[in-house]
Amino acid sequence: MIDFSTKEFPAFLGSSANDLNRAAVILAGGEGSRLRSLTQRITGDDRPKQFCPIVGGETLLDITRSRVAMSVSRENTYFSLTQKHERYFQRQLAGVGKNQMVVQPEARGTAPAIIYSLLRVAKDMSDPTIAFFPSDHYFSNDEKFIAAVDAAYRAAEREPETVVLLGIEADKAETSYGWIQPHDSFFSGVPGSVNRVDRFWEKPDSRTAQKLRAEGCLWNSFVMVGKTSAFLKMVEEALPLMYRMFSAGASELGKVSEGAVIRSVYSWINETNFSTEVLERSSEMLRVLRVGDVGWSDLGEPERVLGAIKQLGITPRWLQPVAA
Repeated sequence: MIDFSTKEFPAFLGSSANDLNRAAVILAGGEGSRLRSLTQRITGDDRPKQFCPIVGGETLLDITRSRVAMSVSRENTYFSLTQKHERYFQRQLAGVGKNQMVVQPEARGTAPAIIYSLLRVAKDMSDPTIAFFPSDHYFSNDEKFIAAVDAAYRAAEREPETVVLLGIEADKAETSYGWIQPHDSFFSGVPGSVNRVDRFWEKPDSRTAQKLRAEGCLWNSFVMVGKTSAFLKMVEEALPLMYRMFSAGASELGKVSEGAVIRSVYSWINETNFSTEVLERSSEMLRVLRVGDVGWSDLGEPERVLGAIKQLGITPRWLQPVAA
């Protein structure tokens, strides 16, 4: 665990990972409603899962920060948050610059959270290569995963008009994940290869999931890397009205008027999913990097949490039997 109260960070893994024009956004604004019964047992309140010490003694947000800090500097790491959770994130993010906390007035799905974050980062940096990280992921091998993230940064910098998705090699026919079908090529089955995307499959039925796994399709981790300009172009083409609404207020970001402008935008937009409304409409701009053997799990459901805990070989206090 990194001590975020100090200015000292461990050396980055990749030789180019400390590039000053690389940024990261940790997505931490969701409600985590599917884990509500579990998080209530852990903390005794309704806080979302990212602010809970579900796996071990650290919150999922802290674990994600530590992981991201292996590749991206603290100063270039932003957080997508929601105003109603301030009592939970305020202490955890003490010392984080105000400009790095992209606080939504309310949750409206992943698309608005990502668009708002892109415009805020673009205000501070000149078209950086940016990576998005959900805050509810578990990896048994963080170092290998971050090596894949660094490879995705390099791939996105080589092809600045594309966005690179990290696709996880599937070890079972999972029906509650999204799947990515890479374009069939000589190298498409090789770990670390980068390929074009043919199609997305969102939460397929059991028979389809078995077929996808057999054909070498990948789980969509929702970790994605690209130039800020590439992401914004993709959004503009897929969601032109939402893009124009956010862009109209972009000049106010960082000013006293930002809060009022963003509240106005959010009062007009509907809940919108980035995967289904943007990624699935933008396959020509997408690449997928095949990632294997990192022990990935999206901790979105109780059984996945229990699986991760079993893999770690630990018994958290909240899982221990209550004495009679």
